[in-house]
Amino acid sequence: QVQLVESGGGLVQAGGSLRLSCAASIRSFSRYTMGWFRQAPGKEREFVAVIGWNGLFSTYYKDSVKGRFTISRDNAKNTVYLQMNSLTPEDTAVYYCAANFQGPVTTSRYDYWGQGTQVTVSS
Repeated sequence: QVQLVESGGGLVQAGGSLRLSCAASIRSFSRYTMGWFRQAPGKEREFVAVIGWNGLFSTYYKDSVKGRFTISRDNAKNTVYLQMNSLTPEDTAVYYCAANFQGPVTTSRYDYWGQGTQVTVSS
């Protein structure tokens, strides 16, 4: 019954903002490291951001989104967010939420993936 459902994608003008949400139907959500990935047309899926499952909830970001994107989580709502500001056409992609059970924030392996939500940034 594990399910990750992304929402919040859409069409936005360059310089605008979007907030993506990932609602997780997973037992013990607070024990999962949660990541955001994206895949642009004709390109491989790439890492965007990650937040840890415990302690200080360490975060890491892809270099090109640092200072523009912020990952956060609300364990009471079983939800992880990606706030995206100062969007550019290069951010256009399908964005995916992923979960790793008690994984380090440096993990390259994830147990579960959502279906993705489309983000399109116009110029």
